[in-house]
Amino acid sequence: MATPLYGRMMQMPLLISSLLTHAARHAGDTEIVSRRVEGYMHRSSWAEVARRSRRLAQALQRLGCAAGDRVATLAWNTDRHLEIYYATSGSQLVCHTINPRLFPQQIAWIANDAGDTVLCFDLNLLPLVEQLAPQLPGVRHFILMSDRAHMPAQSGVPGLLCYEELLAAEDGRYEWPVFDEQCASSLCYSSGTTGNPKGALYSHRSTVLHAYAAALPDAMACSASDVALPAVPMFHVNAWGLPYLAALVGCKLVLPGCGLDGASLYELFESEKVTFSAGVPTLWLGLMEHVRGQRLEFSTFRRTVIGGSACAPALMRMLEEYGVHVIHAWGMTEMSPLGTLARLQPKHAALSPAERHRLLEKQGKPIYGVDIEVVNDAHEVLPWDGEHAGHLVARGPWVIEHYWNEEASPLIDVMGEGAWFPTGDVATMDADGFMQITDRSKDVVKSGGEWISSIELEGIAMAHPAVKEAAVIAATHPVWDERPLLLVVLKAGAGVSREELLSFYKGRVAHWQTPDDVVFVDELPHTATGKLSKLTLRGKYKDWLIRKA
Repeated sequence: MATPLYGRMMQMPLLISSLLTHAARHAGDTEIVSRRVEGYMHRSSWAEVARRSRRLAQALQRLGCAAGDRVATLAWNTDRHLEIYYATSGSQLVCHTINPRLFPQQIAWIANDAGDTVLCFDLNLLPLVEQLAPQLPGVRHFILMSDRAHMPAQSGVPGLLCYEELLAAEDGRYEWPVFDEQCASSLCYSSGTTGNPKGALYSHRSTVLHAYAAALPDAMACSASDVALPAVPMFHVNAWGLPYLAALVGCKLVLPGCGLDGASLYELFESEKVTFSAGVPTLWLGLMEHVRGQRLEFSTFRRTVIGGSACAPALMRMLEEYGVHVIHAWGMTEMSPLGTLARLQPKHAALSPAERHRLLEKQGKPIYGVDIEVVNDAHEVLPWDGEHAGHLVARGPWVIEHYWNEEASPLIDVMGEGAWFPTGDVATMDADGFMQITDRSKDVVKSGGEWISSIELEGIAMAHPAVKEAAVIAATHPVWDERPLLLVVLKAGAGVSREELLSFYKGRVAHWQTPDDVVFVDELPHTATGKLSKLTLRGKYKDWLIRKA
């Protein structure tokens, strides 16, 4: 066997610290603007974030943290959280972001499962941490992310440390260590809708590659001229990679703190001249409700990535009416998270506006680094014809191979082509490789052996002018096993009857796919990451049709 010929290239590992070093050297004076939870705006820069991150790395080392230790955060989108991102991963610790919107029992379970040794948290989460502290025996240090002026006179948190005092005690003369790029960088737990949450443990290599791919022109298309506001929380799958992507391109970063309501976001968009953002559909519904209600306009906001759950076509059109281009995306915690984004190709320029819009309503094409297929129950690949719906599987350098603390791999073999990750989504692929999610496997309505897409039915309901938000679940039926049930929240002051809503489906779907009934509700439940909680709805309304029969 011939000896391989190797290139003569430098062996420099892909490390998260290199992103921050690059931003500090080449975009050092570019602003980092943060709305801190204490109630004021803070202005910094990439150079200052780099200096403070080195100080924090020193402080964590002084506290006894060693390579591989997990440092947890219960925090919102702020500059301090950004510093923790880089200080922990850069010093070979693991940044473990925890969702503060979860139930306290879930947070405690996650922190203990991760083996967290340090917990950093925002000031407005102090009551939560006081409740949690006795349940976290492995946490040696609790750090309040504030200054001395805002430290409580008394606290139920043992040995409470002040973030700013820890940094002030260090000189910042710290060199980022060089180590294997496969080392763990950060840890994020899935939503755990079907049991305890599961941890996705990312590496430096996977995170840097993900940031490269996310910035590409046919992905998020970010550059130094952008002003990016991550509306997706930093505790949720690394804010979809935006804190790393922003350093990579050296753009201005606007961090909204815990104020993700429509009025707070709009004020930041305008005052800081935001051009780009990313978030889940419910967040944009709140923003657009404020903008429309106050008869406002966007002066600089021109594009947003929407993911987390399917974006209704009506919401896409609403944003586009205000000059905001929607990039429909799909991904998941186990994929760091980006998988696909809907961006048109040159040949699509000849299509009619309606045809182009239908393509953009799909979740789009995989970015380089991700490969996807749609398979049947026997793991056989289905045709890319836009018609055959099956189980979506994925693979790539930022897709997990194992969950944290689990020996068995979730990967499956597809047609003898190696291991693929089963996403739990049901999808189609068209001839151009555009993927469209038709449902989650657990949410699809299986009526008389035929699959009905709850996402499609929700999108149609959302197009009705009286509907603010909609959800479709599978309700038990004595003959067809399951039938679709529509639950809607109406806009303020709007009125529509059950019969009018059901007739709205005529000509938009096959008659047998039309929901059997409509339930009008004041609000729909959402998960801690802003997605519709179908699990809650099924628990309450699964037997609705049987009860009415």
